[in-house]
Amino acid sequence: MILVEDWAEIRRLHRAEQMPIRAIARHLGISKNTVKRALATDRPPRYQRPVKGSAVDAVEVQIRELLRETPTMPATVIAERIGWERGMTILKERVRELRPAYVPVDPVSRTVYRPGELAQCDLWFPPVDIPLGYGQTGRPPVLVMVSGYSRVIAARMLPSKRTGDLIDGHWRLLSEWGAVPKTLVWDNEAGVGRGKVTGEFAAFAGLLATRIHLCRPRDPEAKGLVERANGYLETSFLPGRHFAGPDDFNTQLTAWLKVANRRVHRTLDARPADRWEADRAGMIALPPVDPPAWWRFQTRLGRDHYVRVDTCDYSVDPTQVGHQVTVLTDNDQVLVLAAGGEIVAQHPRCWARHQTITDPEHATTGKAMRQEVHQYQAGRQARAAASSGPLVEVEQRELGSYDRIFTVIEGGAGKEAG
Repeated sequence: MILVEDWAEIRRLHRAEQMPIRAIARHLGISKNTVKRALATDRPPRYQRPVKGSAVDAVEVQIRELLRETPTMPATVIAERIGWERGMTILKERVRELRPAYVPVDPVSRTVYRPGELAQCDLWFPPVDIPLGYGQTGRPPVLVMVSGYSRVIAARMLPSKRTGDLIDGHWRLLSEWGAVPKTLVWDNEAGVGRGKVTGEFAAFAGLLATRIHLCRPRDPEAKGLVERANGYLETSFLPGRHFAGPDDFNTQLTAWLKVANRRVHRTLDARPADRWEADRAGMIALPPVDPPAWWRFQTRLGRDHYVRVDTCDYSVDPTQVGHQVTVLTDNDQVLVLAAGGEIVAQHPRCWARHQTITDPEHATTGKAMRQEVHQYQAGRQARAAASSGPLVEVEQRELGSYDRIFTVIEGGAGKEAG
């Protein structure tokens, strides 16, 4: 089974680069059947737990030190430096895995972008308190995307910067565009990946047939377009505005972006909206699938019939207590499905923290079920008392008789026997 990263790269080469199957197999060193299987499905391959333990683990620190000093050092020279006496295959594989983190690359430093080539992404934290409900305020992140060729800006406030919320935010913004840039540029955001793209984001990139490029740490010039867009939002969108909540923020932001993308861009000396059609024509088509619920998990519902998403608890139909349920979450709602696919809970996503969200129907059902249990227990106790019959009187002896039996006082068992 191929890795998620290989699956994503196969789809990107075929859809974005228009590379034939035979060329992909030769380029990646895999069989044509493997390429065909990867292209036949829109879902990433299942995760396989890696084999634990390797002889290279003991010398990985030394390998990293050598690569940090000389990123291009051959594996054979590394083996000589660390005194490696085992087989070279496993050492070369480990060096091949570690080397990308130390090789200096900067593929987004160019100043001219082709249509559909890339979009730069970042999180902007607006310096304004947003009402989140339940008397709480906060400063949720705003996902900002800027297309390199046209400079069109798209942005949306998200509940959190977790991987699931970031992916759902990407999906919504790209759905508004109706197309996918060939490369999405990110810095080392934890929800996307640090040094290496997370498995969830690699699967998302494979679905879109795009590439996720992670910039080097502390290198803001590599994504200067989106950094300038963040500043533009802060100086031109925020001043003088007030927001009733996240939905109101996104509504005002969407309306403002329609105007902002029609203004003349100083660097281009053109309006981003005028360059958008050519930009979108160079992008990849959005895959014709339903929006994926990337934040999902399965759990066995406890007796309190609540499930936790982020920091909040959401009620579930108590008839599912003890059963396995699937929880699907996006930026707007929390959906809970029973084993057969039936919806057993549906709540709006709560942006406030540490709250308990209860559906009145779930509370009513739980109360009725508890009353039935209490009535059953009371009836069971009554039936047990009725079937036990009248009480039998037991003779109570004087305490002194036990002393005499155990010869503690005179007149004990020995004398009685005489």
